[in-house]
This record gives sequence, structure tokens and C-alpha cells, in this order.
Amino acid sequence: MTELMRTVALTKRYHANDEEVAALRGVDLAVERGEFVAIMGPSGCGKSTLLHLLGGLDIPTSGEIHFDGRRVDGLGEAAWAVLRRRQIGYMFQSFNLIANLSVADNIELPALMAGHSSREARRRRELLTRQLGIEAQAVMPPGRISGGQQQRVALARALINEPALLIADEPTGNLDSHSTRDVLGILRGANERGQTVVLVTHDPNVASRADRVLRMRDGLIVGESRLEGRTPSSDLLQALVTVED
Repeated sequence: MTELMRTVALTKRYHANDEEVAALRGVDLAVERGEFVAIMGPSGCGKSTLLHLLGGLDIPTSGEIHFDGRRVDGLGEAAWAVLRRRQIGYMFQSFNLIANLSVADNIELPALMAGHSSREARRRRELLTRQLGIEAQAVMPPGRISGGQQQRVALARALINEPALLIADEPTGNLDSHSTRDVLGILRGANERGQTVVLVTHDPNVASRADRVLRMRDGLIVGESRLEGRTPSSDLLQALVTVED
């Protein structure tokens, strides 16, 4: 495999109530092309902040971000938008769906913005909604469907341009066990077709499907596990549960 994304001494500091808060304190991370990486750790350890920086949704305080052999941490907002449109799919924990568009339009919009024809955008959307079991919701606005269905819409939107890198923040957080299996199947299928997946999860069952699990604490990556195979054992699940302790 070749390296798709790398960070060097990545930091992010915020100011809150006249105090400086270090969300990331020097993260070195390398993600190989075609890899499936899960990030775990207690709430507030910097997981979502790291994803935001990897997707160009926030600016690092210091450090470097490299994508596909190119340094990108200095890109402006417009250049990051083009990069996300073409090569990075982002699934937000809060969905970020457009309320006055239908489910179908929400999913198709990134494809249209990337230059695909309306026919191709519709073809891709129909395939994804069928795979994710949300065909019947296509004409509805997001506010008329359940949280779990909105989660699937957000995933379809992130996947429609077949991005080289899919970034997902708690992609199964609002789903029942059956729906979680379906979404994991979609993610694994995308990964097996060559897409790189980096996700944050609190669920050991989700993390156990990854190739590698990173453990974060206090703004740092403090350890990692490479997983052999993709069928979780009770020992593996118990080991992953301890990451959240």
C-alpha cells in the first residue's frame, strides 16, 4: 500500500472562558491507501477535532497535513472545498442535511457540484438508497424521516462521489443493531473497492471491523491495534471496550 494521508505534529488549541484548551497536542498519523481505520477514545479526547482537521473543516494551530503526496494544511477554504468535492467524503455526526431539499436532492447535490450529469447523479443516488434501504424516503425532506434514516442519507451523500477517502464521525451512532450491520456492510464494501475509510466510533463492534484501531486520550494517539481478520472475538471486543475506560 501507499500512503494517502499523513499528519505531522498536528496541534489544535482553542480559547474558552479566557483559557487555552489543547484539543490536539501533536498528532502524528499515517493512513495508507485502501486502509480501514477506526479511532476510539473517551469523550473530549480530540477524536472529532482530528477528523475536522483531516477534512479541512477547521484550521490546525500548528503541524502539517499531507494528502495524496501534497501538503494541504495551508489550503484556503475554496481549495479545501474542491478537494472534498473530488476526493474526500465527510459524514458528520450531526448529519448536516439541507432541510429544504428532499432526501434525493441532498444525496445528489455533491455529485452535481462535482460535474456529474443529472442522469449519473440520479443513477448513483438510486443505487445507494437501494443499498441503504431508504428508497421510499427519497422524495421526503430530512425533517420527515427518523434519525437513523437521516444517518443513512448522510452516508449516501458522503459516498456518492466515490471518494478516495471517506471520513465518518460516529456513522452508526443512531442506528439499531440491524441497521448498524447494513451500514458496516456498505462501508466495508466501499473499502474493498479501494476507498480508504477513517471513522470515529464508541462501538467496539464497529471498531472490530477495521484493519487498525487507534486509541486517543488527551489530544494524543496513545496506542494502536492491528486487527487480524474481521470477525470479532469476545477477547477482541473486551480489549476494545477498555479503550473507552
